[in-house]
Amino acid sequence: MIQLLFALIFAETALIVIFVFKTPFRKLVIMGIDRVKRGRGPIVVKTVAATVFVVMMSNVYNVVAIHRHWIEDGDINPTEQILLAKHLLEASLMGFSLFLAFMIDKLHHYIRELSIRRKTMEAANKQNRVFEDGKTPVSEEIKALEEEITPLRARIKQLQSELEEKTEEANNAEAHALALKKQSEGFLMEYDRLLEENQNLRNQLQSLDR
Repeated sequence: MIQLLFALIFAETALIVIFVFKTPFRKLVIMGIDRVKRGRGPIVVKTVAATVFVVMMSNVYNVVAIHRHWIEDGDINPTEQILLAKHLLEASLMGFSLFLAFMIDKLHHYIRELSIRRKTMEAANKQNRVFEDGKTPVSEEIKALEEEITPLRARIKQLQSELEEKTEEANNAEAHALALKKQSEGFLMEYDRLLEENQNLRNQLQSLDR
């Protein structure tokens, strides 16, 4: 058990060293941990960690029990001393292995976030470079468009002035038409009045003839 814990601690320490230094092995380790964290991997890891924690607490309980027995009796035999040392060493190794596993998980998480941020920054820098490289042709296109817009603006002003002239002419024609309409209405009224007078005169003449 102790040899297995020492091997586990050395393996975790090696993983931490690989995480710290940028080497080709770090990518492989990150890919391996990514695969472990997929599917049922997290459940298996949590189960193993919980088992190790329970065994560690059992060893701690045994250490406390032996120490209490030592305090009550005032003496401890060599067997209990060996058991005390063994349980204490196992508890320490298990606690240290759990701590290293926690450190590996956090380092993996931080390295993944750092790589994602670096990729995002690189993409943003590429976009900025493309934008800066495209500034010159864009400015030339803008100048060409402005040169095309200038005669169009002059044409628009000319059409506006012509429209104003036509509008003024139409208003004058409308006013003249209204004046003619009023004049014709006056003529009609005068014509009606003359017809009425003529009819009256005829009636008078007929009465004189009778």
